[in-house]
Amino acid sequence: MNRYPRDFRGHGPTPPDAKWPGGAKIAISLVLNYEEGGENNLLHGDAQSEAFLSDIAGAQPWPGMRHWNMESLYDYGARAGFWRLHRLFTERGLPVTIYGVTSALARNPEQVAAMKSAGWEIASHGLKWVDHRDMPEDAERAQIAESFRLHEEVVGAPPRGWYTGRCSMNTVRLTAETARLDWISDTYDDDLPYWLELGDRDQLVIPYTLEANDMRFATAPGYIEGEQFFTYLRDSFDTLYAEGLDGRAKMFSIGLHCRLIGRPGKIAGLKRFLDYAQEHDGVWFARRIDIARHWAATHPHRRIERPSQMTRERFVTRFGGIFEHSPWIAEGAWSLELGPAHDCATGLHNALTRIFRSAPRDQRLAVLRAHPDLAGKLAAAKRLTPESTAEQASAALDALTDDERTRFQRLNADYVATHGFPFIIAVRDNTKASILQAFETRIGNDSDTEFATACAQVERIAELRLKDILP
Repeated sequence: MNRYPRDFRGHGPTPPDAKWPGGAKIAISLVLNYEEGGENNLLHGDAQSEAFLSDIAGAQPWPGMRHWNMESLYDYGARAGFWRLHRLFTERGLPVTIYGVTSALARNPEQVAAMKSAGWEIASHGLKWVDHRDMPEDAERAQIAESFRLHEEVVGAPPRGWYTGRCSMNTVRLTAETARLDWISDTYDDDLPYWLELGDRDQLVIPYTLEANDMRFATAPGYIEGEQFFTYLRDSFDTLYAEGLDGRAKMFSIGLHCRLIGRPGKIAGLKRFLDYAQEHDGVWFARRIDIARHWAATHPHRRIERPSQMTRERFVTRFGGIFEHSPWIAEGAWSLELGPAHDCATGLHNALTRIFRSAPRDQRLAVLRAHPDLAGKLAAAKRLTPESTAEQASAALDALTDDERTRFQRLNADYVATHGFPFIIAVRDNTKASILQAFETRIGNDSDTEFATACAQVERIAELRLKDILP
């Protein structure tokens, strides 16, 4: 099958009502990345020094060498930044999720004890704070397993959540396959949690952020002062809060790092934002595990039969009648590059109509001629397809008076004699009166105009039929 894996649809045009606890208009997830002691370093068995997310402009890895300045900046995060943040959050009683690099947690026992004492969630940030993009799948799987083992040894319980960050194309699948995680966050693709189907596993994903994130203090373009960070967080909050007031409550993740936001000038912007957010009613500060538990209870996953995953035989059986007596259209659509975007009525309709529109005129004409007359002989003999029967009944065409039936039969005969195919209209968009009016009007059109009109109506009928059976 020619299948495209990326999901551009997500929750679609009508996201679910989050139903946050207490009727909250927004859920805020404060995430503190703890990486100090887990970064690239010769002391950790790596081939080079760290070069990512520090206040050293334009830092590059030093192969075969330790980098004293880089190490010192990371050390600041553990020695000073963490404790400044710990005081800030505990004094305000704010819950936090830690993204803890497991090897870093092992090297920072006092900080781990403080996290646990505060009731913070300690999720896994992978075994080491290194790039996984070129890591062989078996090696990454082994690192994930070791991270679970070491995390439980250091923290006292295994992680229930996961975020690698510098991940590979395999990371999300490999972490989900452990079947040990309530949530994973190696995506940035939504403002709400969602379920990901990976084999037999229904994995909850809580998307993360790289923009409402203090890492932008160490990247270009980025923030250069705490006030810029505050402004961005405030504007994001205002937008999401307003959506919540309109019944479209969302989630707001804020990413933090001890060595970055833990600096005095930077943390001032975070403090301003917390003051601002805490002045509002209906704000739920939550750990990610709390969000995961709420979502699993409120929006449990329900699997559906997905068109993009069907065999050819099943696909044609299911959708071969969407275009009246024309299974070749479904056969052609199955061969297209289908993906998650086509697992809904609008998406699949697009695929089917592409085949119909690109067909030669004689094939499209055959589709038109496959449609029954309205209130015609097939209807009287009860030989319509179930779809056509229901559609004609929706406009009471199955309950005509003798005069109405005679009028329909006359119009049908005149229309076919004039244009060479039956009169076609999306009955469910009309009433008996509007159908008769359209009949009288369109019969006088030229045949090219009627051909185009009839084709558009065939597409509309197909759309309505799909909406009956797909989301």
